[in-house]
Amino acid sequence: MKAFAHANPRELRQAVTLVQQAHREGRTAAIAGGGSDLLGMMKDRLVTPDVLVSLKGIKGLDQVKADNGGLTIGGLTTLDAISTHPAIRRDYAVLAEAAGQVATAQIRNVGTIAGNVCQRPWCWYYRNGFTCFKNGGTTCYSASGENQFHAIFGGGPSYIVHPSDTAPALVALDATFRIVGPDGERTVAASDFFTLPTLDAARENVLKAGDVLASIALPRARATVRSTYHKIMDREAWTHAVVSAAIVLEMQDGVCRRARVVLGGVAPIPWRLPEVERLLTGKRLTDALAAQAGDAAVAGARPLSKNAYKVPLTRAMVTRTIEQLGRSA
Repeated sequence: MKAFAHANPRELRQAVTLVQQAHREGRTAAIAGGGSDLLGMMKDRLVTPDVLVSLKGIKGLDQVKADNGGLTIGGLTTLDAISTHPAIRRDYAVLAEAAGQVATAQIRNVGTIAGNVCQRPWCWYYRNGFTCFKNGGTTCYSASGENQFHAIFGGGPSYIVHPSDTAPALVALDATFRIVGPDGERTVAASDFFTLPTLDAARENVLKAGDVLASIALPRARATVRSTYHKIMDREAWTHAVVSAAIVLEMQDGVCRRARVVLGGVAPIPWRLPEVERLLTGKRLTDALAAQAGDAAVAGARPLSKNAYKVPLTRAMVTRTIEQLGRSA
């Protein structure tokens, strides 16, 4: 691991200033929350900062607070805290379930919500130092190589899949992200935070140098909402979703009044399915409708040479998850 200086700011603005100062001095800087992913990347020399700016000393970033009927979650709140928080489990089950399925218990006790949302891809070419789009190159080796776990939607020129479990849940919940950076504060809808590789193949979101995902706001909870997160993995633990779905349905008298369906593990961003949402809205959730939704979920899929299995897997998972929600509504 490359030697680096360590900074411990007490406020977010100070953290941003330290990053700017490093850049002015011609040094690179990295921002660390829980650090579970960043540390591994530094050991593998995928990231080689001259200055590591730790956010752990900033008070309030690890708290969940009630806010205008909704919740505000600090960026340093651990995944374990989110998965076990009573209000999140009661009112935002899809997020609690997603957080509870990340990696292992040890990682969930350290890993943060901001880190999970902003983590870099786990494509084996990128993680093994190939000069791909994510490593400063101009090639996606997975396009014609080992692409078993890569994108079937939204790919090109990079075919990575977004690795976060919590990101699809936050998009499905219509969450809002508060970002603090050199240009001040701004809020971004979760659905606008993630960016396709057609915009910039080297990046996965709208964060700029020195930006910090400070907190996440969840909208007012509604008693009529039913939600869940379903994840399929290639082994039982310590791995990312091959396919996942975050589904949020607002139900009234057995009829779906509003739907959000977002896939994970199949695209470079959390992949929302507006056609499926429209299909469900205004209807009773029958098994036949769930099957139609499963078919609609894979419309437009473009599998690569070795990941066509994801198409029937996605279809079946969406169908089954909607059936389960319909029976519990």
